[in-house]
Amino acid sequence: MWWRFPIIAVMCAALTAPAAASSFTLQTSAFLNDGVIPKTDAAEPCGGRNLTPPLLFVGYPPNVRSFAIVLFDTDAGAGKGFVHWVAYGIGPARTELPPGFGSQASAAFVGGKNSLGDAIYFGPCPPAGQPAHHYVFTAYALDLAPGALPPGLTRTDFLAAIAGHTLAQAQINGRFGR
Repeated sequence: MWWRFPIIAVMCAALTAPAAASSFTLQTSAFLNDGVIPKTDAAEPCGGRNLTPPLLFVGYPPNVRSFAIVLFDTDAGAGKGFVHWVAYGIGPARTELPPGFGSQASAAFVGGKNSLGDAIYFGPCPPAGQPAHHYVFTAYALDLAPGALPPGLTRTDFLAAIAGHTLAQAQINGRFGR
């Protein structure tokens, strides 16, 4: 019977450790998860105003030093995808990003390169005649200081740079079609 206590303690520790990281969520008031992204957030060629939706980081780890956001269209480019936004170096006190936060360059974040080569947000805009595309907003809670990464990283370079520095990540998915 005495041997059960250490096993139970180890099991409890194993069950509670991941819970802290998994409590990190990315939220928006603009649409429900897997819902339709509002037209205002779409790129101008699709009739939108090219505004990032409001985003909120909730349940992030207490030792976070910066946040990052990547927006990726999983359906574009014949299955290769399209990067709409890479923003990092967002200070840990900025847990709420207002509408339009990434729509123009700002000292509040470091701009990486989207698939167009721009350092700002490019809203959803699938080609005419295609079904609605799926857009994945991924937030990263990092142990990197806001100025740790250079500007202009592509999504691939950014993901390589944060390997081993991600404390938690969260996603919210949206759909948009013409």
